[in-house]
Amino acid sequence: MPVDLTEVRALFFEESFENLDLMESNLLDLEIGSLNKELINSIFRAAHSIKGGGGIFKLEQLVTFAHVAETLLDEMRNGEHLITQTLIDLLLRAVDIMRMMLSTLQENATCDMQPVQACQHELLNTVKKSMADKQVREEALKYVELPLEPTPVSSAPLVPDNLPQWQIIFKPHPSMLTKGNDPINLFHELSNLGSLDIKVNTSQLPNLNDLDPQSCYLSWELTLQAQVERAIIEEIFEWVEDECELQITSLSPSPSSSVTGSEPTFPVLATVEPEESIATNELVVQETSQSNSEPTREPLFATPATITPLSNDMMTSAVPPLQPQTAVTDKIPMPSPSSVGNKAALESIRDNNANPNLTHHTAEANSIRVNIDKIDKLINLVGELVITQSMLDQVKDHLDHTHMTQLHNGLSQLERNTRELQESVMRIRMLPINYSFNRFPRLVHDLSTQLGKKVELKLSGEHTELDKTVLEKMSDPLVHLVRNALDHGIELPIQRRAVGKIETGRVHLHAFHQGGNIIIQISDDGAGFDLEKIQLKAIEKGLLTAEDYPTEEQLYEFIFLPGFSTAKQVSNLSGRGVGMDVVRRNIRALGGTIEVVSRPGKGSTFTIRLPLTLAILDGQLVRVGKEIYILSLLSIIESLRIKPNLVNSLAGKAEIYRLREEYIPILRLYGLFDITPSTTQLDQGLLVIVEGDGQKIGLFVDELLSQQQIVIKSLESNYQQVQGISGATILGDGSVALILDVAGLIQLFYSQTQLSPLRSRLGFRSAS
Repeated sequence: MPVDLTEVRALFFEESFENLDLMESNLLDLEIGSLNKELINSIFRAAHSIKGGGGIFKLEQLVTFAHVAETLLDEMRNGEHLITQTLIDLLLRAVDIMRMMLSTLQENATCDMQPVQACQHELLNTVKKSMADKQVREEALKYVELPLEPTPVSSAPLVPDNLPQWQIIFKPHPSMLTKGNDPINLFHELSNLGSLDIKVNTSQLPNLNDLDPQSCYLSWELTLQAQVERAIIEEIFEWVEDECELQITSLSPSPSSSVTGSEPTFPVLATVEPEESIATNELVVQETSQSNSEPTREPLFATPATITPLSNDMMTSAVPPLQPQTAVTDKIPMPSPSSVGNKAALESIRDNNANPNLTHHTAEANSIRVNIDKIDKLINLVGELVITQSMLDQVKDHLDHTHMTQLHNGLSQLERNTRELQESVMRIRMLPINYSFNRFPRLVHDLSTQLGKKVELKLSGEHTELDKTVLEKMSDPLVHLVRNALDHGIELPIQRRAVGKIETGRVHLHAFHQGGNIIIQISDDGAGFDLEKIQLKAIEKGLLTAEDYPTEEQLYEFIFLPGFSTAKQVSNLSGRGVGMDVVRRNIRALGGTIEVVSRPGKGSTFTIRLPLTLAILDGQLVRVGKEIYILSLLSIIESLRIKPNLVNSLAGKAEIYRLREEYIPILRLYGLFDITPSTTQLDQGLLVIVEGDGQKIGLFVDELLSQQQIVIKSLESNYQQVQGISGATILGDGSVALILDVAGLIQLFYSQTQLSPLRSRLGFRSAS
């Protein structure tokens, strides 16, 4: 029976995209000219995981490309490449290529191989250049001058016999091969550390008829002779530590222990700096003397006599292992002394870095992947529970309180439990906002390079949690705002110097909770908005007249209008006036708002206010006639009794109410929805002042009812989209109530009255 790998394949793509994000983030964290083994190892492991998973599903092109990138990363962690901006940019392009390949493979589409081959060719050239440089060094060593008076060479092995020995018992779980892990790769990595002897245990092999080619039945006993710490060996196995039983035992004294005595000991390989690591015919030795003097470096042995020149055969042959064991069924040759030198030179760096992957792995083990459909179903069930609780709450008001105390207590407990369950379930959908923030270091890096600007990106509040749906839909608006900050906000270095600023501009993304909302701020220390330019552009487009005196807040509203831009030049990034209106529309669709504050010459800050979730909201019930409508508490500013003497008419098209120094348009909901109200007299009803898209309006209603949590039911998915209505809910008595979309109602008002929102407000101000 064939195995269905659909879910495994989907998991592979999901994890591969996460690994690419990790690679990108770590590449951007690399410092030019330094060798951060921790970061490079993390990047290498991510590439290796993608290659291994691709091999399981026979994605040959992806495997080949990932292998080339992995080879370059392996050379980087071995100190064979200097970390340069060119190298980082090349690997970032490789990440983009793999992301493109995975996307097309996931959709079973055809991949454009031209950019793949171009990037792969560049990666190969970089690898080949490193290999060529190594070969040049080795060729040069053939002409190194040897001593003129040689003495016979001892027949003792060239590798000292006092290196530490480690015994490694490695028993993979049967499922290890299905995770893309290959024991042979582990053995190759171990052989890079020193001499490795391997014994294989075949006792668990089943009969041929019972053998599953996807299962691992073998185990190994490994003996490693190398000058390494236990942590180095553990790091090699950290990829598979959950997929095997592993025992690492030292068979000799600690490599850090010192040897003292009156006679010189057998020479040991010295730690060699990377630039001094050379060809296979050069061994550097260290003499330990009684006087504790500085160690001297001599060819082969530190003796007064000279030595016999080595023949070419001896110079190019591999170094034999120290203590071959007859029981060994498989052996990996020891690497050349030059590679030993390279490894030794880097061990001090490796030892100085903490191993974060152990902690990271533990964190992953405590998390699980849950299909979003299951979570949505659970949330719907909780929503029904909220409705049930609301129904019971209404029933209790009609019961005899003197005889139903226990029922009241039970209902109170149900209310508490419902609230706690709802909050717990909602947390399942919550994701840290760094899932969205993580893309911006790369975006800022690329755009600042393209624009010739120096920009520092600061992220804070990355662990602030937000509903997954809200997070996904906020991705594009945030990208647009960050691009605008770099393109329009941050000045060129020469311009910043001219006004006394440092050359490097700063963009700050900050997220935090406030009340029942999440606040996201995008700020920069650039030039800020030129309000005079905005006003002149508004006059040019006929949105203002020369006699108008708008406030700063009113001028900022213009930047959210379609086609409005003060940019002198249109670039491939911006300048066409397309985008800010879409940003506001998308944020409004999520029940959020966006505001801007700017100081000329100091910078700008966009503040986005969003609900934590789109599933449940805190609502205010209002009555109009016999109908009940719901307003989000976040949109309500205040409610008040109307004073008729403060009501005026604007050109016979609309009623306006003077609230302190502001004029508020009045929208009679009964007229909009064509229902019979309890009263049409303004002084007998209530005016609810609400705000949406930065504009205020007064909704005339008959009565304010209670406030309660509302389970949002989508009107669009169950019926169709209706302007001014964001959804519906089921009340405690089983009736359906519509949830009002304040921004949509404001648009309807200005559409029906044919008034311009800003011009009408300016007109209202002049009426006073």
